[in-house]
This record gives sequence, C-alpha cells and structure tokens, in this order.
Amino acid sequence: MGKATGFKEYKRKTESYREISLRVKDYGEIFTGTHDIEHLKIQGARCMDCGVPFCQSGTGCPVDNLIPEWNHLVYTEQWETALNRLHKTNNFPEFTGRVCPAPCEGSCVLGITNPAVTIKNIENAIVDKGFAEGWISAKPPEHRSGKKVAIVGSGPAGLAAAAQLNKAGHSVTVYERADRIGGLMMYGIPNMKLGKDVVQRRVDLLKEEGVSFVTNADVGGSGDMPEGRTAVDVKALHKENDALLFTTGATKARNLEAPGRELKGVHFAMEFLTANTKSLLDSEHNDGNYISAKDKNVIVIGGGDTGTDCIGTSLRHGCKSMVNFELLPQSPEERAEDNPWPLWPLIHRVDYGHEESTERFGRDPREYQILTKEFVDDGNGNVAGVKIVEVQWTKVDGRWNMEEVAGTEKVWEADLVLLSMGFLGPEHYVSDVVNIDYDARSNYQAEHDNYTTNVDGVFAAGDCRRGQSLVVWGINEGRGAAREIDRS
Repeated sequence: MGKATGFKEYKRKTESYREISLRVKDYGEIFTGTHDIEHLKIQGARCMDCGVPFCQSGTGCPVDNLIPEWNHLVYTEQWETALNRLHKTNNFPEFTGRVCPAPCEGSCVLGITNPAVTIKNIENAIVDKGFAEGWISAKPPEHRSGKKVAIVGSGPAGLAAAAQLNKAGHSVTVYERADRIGGLMMYGIPNMKLGKDVVQRRVDLLKEEGVSFVTNADVGGSGDMPEGRTAVDVKALHKENDALLFTTGATKARNLEAPGRELKGVHFAMEFLTANTKSLLDSEHNDGNYISAKDKNVIVIGGGDTGTDCIGTSLRHGCKSMVNFELLPQSPEERAEDNPWPLWPLIHRVDYGHEESTERFGRDPREYQILTKEFVDDGNGNVAGVKIVEVQWTKVDGRWNMEEVAGTEKVWEADLVLLSMGFLGPEHYVSDVVNIDYDARSNYQAEHDNYTTNVDGVFAAGDCRRGQSLVVWGINEGRGAAREIDRS
C-alpha cells in the first residue's frame, strides 16, 4: 500500500488549522478549507504494506474503513475510486473526518516506531473533494419494500440507520425533538469543529433519497411542551411501524453535587453549547438567547472534547479568563508501559481550544488533580468562585486511590462555571412507555451486533445503548441496527 519505501522517505505532516488569531474571531471551521493534493499524496505514500492493517479493525476503526486501500488510491491519484471505497463502510466521512479522534491512527502499524499515517486528514480530503467534484449525489432506491421504520433521534446512529434502511427500500421516518436534524452533530459539537452547513448538506441528500424527517417531535413527551414542540405517542409509533429504533443518545449529564450547585452561572456544558449554536444559527447571536461568557472569568470542570469545546466557545465570546479543572493527573508525553500499541495512546494532547487559550492568556488553561468542593455565592445567588482542593493519586493493590492534599484549599474566581463531566445514559421517558429493559448503567438493554430489546419490534443503537461514545461508534451501531431490522 502506498509507496513501498514511503514510510522511510517521508515524515508525518498534518494539515494545519487556520491561524489562531483569525479563527477565534469567528465561528467558521478551524480547518483551512483547502487541501494540498500533492501533500496528501505524499502522506498516503507513507502507508506501509504492513500485512495486518490494525487501523481498520479491532482496536482501530469502528466502521472498518478500508484505510490502506484508499491511502493507496490517493497516492496513485484515483480520488473518485477512493471515495467509493470510503463510502462502502462509512455513511458520513465528512463528519468523522472532522470530529473523530482517529483511533485508526492510534493503532497504525507504522505508529509502533514512527508517527502514524495522517489517516484522518486523508479521509476528510477524499470526501471534501467528492462534494467539490460533484461525485456525491442523491441515489434513491429503485424499489420500495412496503415496510415502515420509525427512528427516534437524529444523531449519527439515527442518520446512519436511516441511510442504510432507506437504501434497502424501506420507508423511514426520523423523529427529532430539536428544531433541526443532526442531534449531537448539530447542537452538541460547535461550528468550529463541524460546520452546520456540512451537516445540513448530508441531511438534504437523505431527504432527496426519500428519508422523512419530523422536527420538534418529542417522542414520549407529555404535559407542557416548549413553544413549537409536539408530543408524539411512542405506543402509536410502535403499532404503526414494522420496526421502531431508539437512537436517542446519552443525554443525561453527570452532575456535580457540591454546595452552591444551584447558583446562577453554574451550567451543564451542553446547556451552554446548545444555546450558543442555536442562537448563532437563528440570529447570529442577535436574539441574546444564549449563555454569554463575554468579560467573565470562566471555569470549565472536566476535560475531553466537550470541555475543549466549552473553552473554544468561551474564547469566541470574549471571556476575561479561562481555567479548566481536571481531576486526574496530566497524561504522559509518551505511551506508558501499561498502554502499549495498538491500544489507544493515553498521552498528553493539546487540542484546538487549549492552543487558543494559550495564545490568548499565555498559558495552557488546564489545572490537574483538582477536586471541586463548593461553589461560592456572591451574596445575591450568583456564583463568584469555586473552592477547590488538590488531590494526590496513588496505586494501592493495583487500584488507584485519591486523597486530598492538606493545606491546598483555594478559591478560584469565577462568574461562569461549565460542568463537562460526561453523561450517565439516556433519558427514560421516551422508552418507559414501551417497557424496555435497561442494563446496569441505565442504558437500553440490547446486545451489540443484535440491537434487539426485550420488546418485539423495538431496537436500540448508539450512545443510548452503549453509553457515551464517539460519532464513529454511532455510525457503526446505526449501520448494525439497520442490518438487523432489515433481517427481521
């Protein structure tokens, strides 16, 4: 694959982001929007004939992308064929090419001794070129089966399942409680990482192919609805369709039960990110219907992609200061002995938000081994600070133990606190009505590669089944669930 000696001749070089000083002034994608074809050809040449391509299976790509094949096709300048190979396994490479953390690169065989192939960059370039050249167009099925499927949730799992089932000729309707289709990709991931025009472009293609979408549809909802939203009866959907698929995501955020949690100015990360994107799309923020970080001392509690997105969004608002608390120690610069290849490398990473905060304030925003003890009241019910203590981690009998370090208590000033500590599972009001079972973590009980619940004709896939995960795993599960529904 690639050039036989390419991995020895060429060094890894990723495509650069837009200049920090420019990108923090807007909500455009951090990517440059252009691809250097000759550069990508050279990077594709680094793909070695490794024999067993760990990148595309096992610990690598969850959708089993045919990575060595399209690396070679890019190297030999067969871009349209590369796109066809990419679409064989991945319905939405323009999403994964932008937001996936690239487990494929973590398990790249070249990565044992050298920096991995720039797989993610090449994937994104292939699909971007496909749209630019007009190679990607709607392909409605030639025949309809007469079967009807209802999908609840329009995130990556729901959209992938809809695409596959529609391709098989079934009539698919996707229900979404928000006012726009896309789920996590529309409102959970900010524009800087995934432009909403990119999401809408793919949704429009699915519509042309025959998928029906219903927005503002709160399946399982009851009582007073927000303006414009309508409750949809779950039992009716189950009865009126040949199959019902839940792809509702893991939307129940992990809370921080510390004194002062009720203070104004303490919000879940998704409250902050969702309101920001909706206001941006609705009115370019002119309606004021978002949580502003402008001129505020911001503290983000918790890391990961969501924490980074909170940092990047706050900087674009014009925050006064930025601090990011992490409970765990800083990861090592290189793989630890208990984290060998081809496992995902648990190493220190600097994401776009960290770079931007460092540029703005002169330091990385992250503070490690910090435990939040209390949110401080300004006397008027507003948050004024966060009381913390440093912690120490030690390994006892093979298990990590956390202890507070005496004398390290401190109060950090804060006007806005964003909680980014992950998710506990799906909301159950949508599923309780049909009496499906839950697993020990409160997820919908259904086996991977089977996706059937205890209720006949009801399936579950994505984060609501497996727990909080990646967009690429959502696509994997949506495709798998579609296969099982088609077989049933």
